[in-house]
Amino acid sequence: IDAEATKISVKIIRGGRSVIRVSDDGHGMDRDDLLLCVERHATSKINHISDLFSVKTLGFRGEALPSIASVSKMVITSRTDQGPIAHKLSVTGGRLGSIEEVGAPRGTTVEVRDLFFNVPARKKFLRTIKTETDRIIDVFTRKSLSFPEIHFRLETDESLLLNLPPTRDLVQRLSLLLGREVAKSIIPVERENMGISIKAYLGPPELGRSRGDRLFVYVNGRNIRDPLINKAIMEGYGQRLMKGIFPQVVIFLSLDPATIDVNVHPTKQEVRFRNSQDVYRAIITVINDALSESKSKFAIFPAAENRSEVLDPEYTYGNMTRGQPVPESPLAPKVGMAQEMLFDRGIHIIGQLGKTYILCQVDDGLMIIDQHAAHERIVYEKLKKGWDLSHMDIQTLLIPKRIELSLKERRILEAKSEILKNLGIELEHFGGNTFLLRAVPTLLLEVDWDALLPELIAALEEGVIKSEDVVDNIITIMACHGAIRAGHRLGEEEMKRLLSQLQELSIPTNCPHGRPILVRLTFDELEKMFKRVV
Repeated sequence: IDAEATKISVKIIRGGRSVIRVSDDGHGMDRDDLLLCVERHATSKINHISDLFSVKTLGFRGEALPSIASVSKMVITSRTDQGPIAHKLSVTGGRLGSIEEVGAPRGTTVEVRDLFFNVPARKKFLRTIKTETDRIIDVFTRKSLSFPEIHFRLETDESLLLNLPPTRDLVQRLSLLLGREVAKSIIPVERENMGISIKAYLGPPELGRSRGDRLFVYVNGRNIRDPLINKAIMEGYGQRLMKGIFPQVVIFLSLDPATIDVNVHPTKQEVRFRNSQDVYRAIITVINDALSESKSKFAIFPAAENRSEVLDPEYTYGNMTRGQPVPESPLAPKVGMAQEMLFDRGIHIIGQLGKTYILCQVDDGLMIIDQHAAHERIVYEKLKKGWDLSHMDIQTLLIPKRIELSLKERRILEAKSEILKNLGIELEHFGGNTFLLRAVPTLLLEVDWDALLPELIAALEEGVIKSEDVVDNIITIMACHGAIRAGHRLGEEEMKRLLSQLQELSIPTNCPHGRPILVRLTFDELEKMFKRVV
């Protein structure tokens, strides 16, 4: 790639154990360079000392060829543009053999045979032919994604595995490597944030996988595996993904080479950033914004035409409320302007299925909404907003509720009760292991506190009080207990209110645990299911 090749072909036999042959049509090498390239630390990539502090090429150490040559039988054939003839160099076990003139096209071919023939202890650690082939395919795929303008070809002794013609549109290459469904649903985004240029291709959360094998990260064209960036990608997707599910993402970062150290590990897949936190925050921001703005088929429905006119109905609860008045029911049956705007845009509620799912006809087909997941997201975002603003609406209980805890739970609560108080849960020690629950968030008046409080205490035990992850986990647990359940019958006005609240959320497609809130079936999909179309 550094030789500016336009075509790269790789052939392997027996998973690379017997033969690995890499051919390109790049600049090539003359006789002197060919002899020099198998010497340790000989490189054409570094011309000045300063180049070491701003590496722009994929290779630069001059270690790969001599290292491989020392444990194999290697033959390199190369010809430059100006050279009338090619030269072929043979190296066996690190010892130079012959160099001779041959006929060959412009470019270089490196052929490695009998890998580890002279290091049997290392050879026995090679995996099966299938495993080694899979690893080669992974490396090959990762290289090809970064350079769509190059023709890549990979074959084995049995068949052609990959043939990737050059293209200016990376989505075409994604289609060949990740599948048409992913490529068709991909969300492209290109932005600059904090001086870092970010170009990303984001798979929708619904196409997430149980393995993180499709997180492709590139820094200045170099494929890397960096825990910090992987964590930033997961943070960017946030609660749009269930726990243990990974998105399909290709992300390219372009930044000043002087701010990166690529000389951390021989594989060059680990890098260090001078401003790692800036990179981390930039990735989170770009991914989150792109997914929030996406108008893919997974979006719940178009945004309100005028959000400033969306009003919440005024609620009354009684004179026991502290803070803003709250509704008597989580889904008050009053229809406000938000609902009128929503249902004027072609959303028609068909009804409730199994007291669990809300069925809606939309312009392009059928939308099915999980009422518990939807309301859980609504409660979560209201609680989170109250926490962020340090203003949680709470309700003082007329008759405090007695809660019996274990000794361990009491000790945790005594040490970390402040966080619960800030969330609107006021507990008073009543002696021994007994506590009085005196006030609760207004959104959680109807929950079973005997069941909820032990869960919250267990979450408090898992981390330090200032940890945002711990706070978020506690709010998620509270939202789950405070949401309407599956099996709860809803009237039409309550369903309308739920949908109108849902459209105002930052993430209306997934509950705080990452479960999908809705599923859409288009008319085309329905017609295919019933064989009306082929």
